[in-house]
Amino acid sequence: MTTLSNTSAASKDIIFKYSAICAGVAVQPIPFADIFILTPIQALMGKELANAHGIKLTEQESKDVVKEIIGVIGLGIVAQNCAIGLYKVGLPFLAGFTTIPLVFGLTYGIGHVMKHYFEAKQNGRELSQSEMKALYVEAKANAKAESNKLSPNEYKELGKKHAQNFNLAR
Repeated sequence: MTTLSNTSAASKDIIFKYSAICAGVAVQPIPFADIFILTPIQALMGKELANAHGIKLTEQESKDVVKEIIGVIGLGIVAQNCAIGLYKVGLPFLAGFTTIPLVFGLTYGIGHVMKHYFEAKQNGRELSQSEMKALYVEAKANAKAESNKLSPNEYKELGKKHAQNFNLAR
């Protein structure tokens, strides 16, 4: 049986891995395409986090969890995706690199909420909307500190490295 500390360490690794993948993907220059590219990757993160917590989800159930979480913290995500799209319209090739910290933080925040979502589920309870929002805000602050540690090229390389470990087209 997996211990809580092993699950917590695995969750942290999963969240960082998918945040790096999404940040690496963010360099693509197509405005407003990120939400269609990133959401399926974030759903895979949800599925992997659920598995780490001993919860088996189908890909559709994982997408539903992502949608539920985004529904709670949605306005911040919508605003960030609009900002990312506008950056790419105004600065097409440079913008991909300038949005890397935003995308890393967005995915990190979603992953952090998912981790707590699955922990609560294991304990027979559900997170309230206010709990999810507070967890997201906390995670975004942590993500900002983490994202400042890496250069855009390091994000891109991490994203490539991790993306090679699985098929993103699942």
